[in-house]
Amino acid sequence: MPRSDIDRIREKIRLRQYDMSAYAMEEMAEDMLTILDVEEAVLRGQVIRVEKDDPRGTKYIVVGTALAQETPVGIVGRFASNGRYLIITVYEVTEAQG
Repeated sequence: MPRSDIDRIREKIRLRQYDMSAYAMEEMAEDMLTILDVEEAVLRGQVIRVEKDDPRGTKYIVVGTALAQETPVGIVGRFASNGRYLIITVYEVTEAQG
């Protein structure tokens, strides 16, 4: 049985086989999130949407909660050609987005 998208993404996070774009790092800092918040959100979150219309590859939108279990966090990423997972952007999910 093939593994689910979220299982594949979580494995890359657990094995530290991921990279963050400069934009994701800026957005993370702007929303006062840490790398641990992002990792926690992915490890406990769910894929809420898959976007296949990008020529650079399928994007996965994961939503979970930050380390303190209070802040909802969205993470957009894709599997890169080098086998790593690229986190494109990170954001705090607000009621309007939710």
